Amino acid sequence: MQTASPVQRRAARPRADALRNRERIVTAAREMFVEFGPDVPLDEIARRAGVGNATVYRNFPDRDALVREVVCSVMDRMSEEAERALAETGDAFEALSRFVHAAADERISALCPMVASTFDKCHPDLEAARRRCEQLVQELMDRAMAAGQLRTDVGVGDLMVAAAQLSRPPAGTGCLSADRFVHRHLQLFLDGLRAPARSALPGSAVTMEDLRQS
Repeated sequence: MQTASPVQRRAARPRADALRNRERIVTAAREMFVEFGPDVPLDEIARRAGVGNATVYRNFPDRDALVREVVCSVMDRMSEEAERALAETGDAFEALSRFVHAAADERISALCPMVASTFDKCHPDLEAARRRCEQLVQELMDRAMAAGQLRTDVGVGDLMVAAAQLSRPPAGTGCLSADRFVHRHLQLFLDGLRAPARSALPGSAVTMEDLRQS
């Protein structure tokens, strides 16, 4: 299956220094949102990024624009991890496991309060990043199911909500102190996904659309 092309969010190619500044801002924002939550002052983000306040506002006119870009950035990075797992890992279940552990290292649990913020959930940048990520995760799961390695009563929503819940506590709640448990608990979860299933799950497989409606 041909995977989706990387998300493009800038029509004109910015100067190299402007691009570096933008990436520094997004990286600093992602780190601080994980540590303190999405309400961290923009001045603090600018200070960590090593840029002036004006540079932040030149790239992101308001907090919603920056939060949306951070969410898109995290999903893009998860998509890249999924693509690498598909390309570099021959065993289908190992590819899925590799992705889940990599997604935890992206601290995807911090996305939850960010996605609940006020930015436009139907923004085309966000929609494109979300579609690409979901398509690739579905491909990982389909491949593992076709190999008879993944139980058939789970969906992408099951995988992503469990990975988010197990990866780290919500942003701003001492999440960094839980790092030493993350991959251990994720591996217990992954072992429970292996086929043949040892029990029947209540309800039906959860899709990402189910999660969005809830």
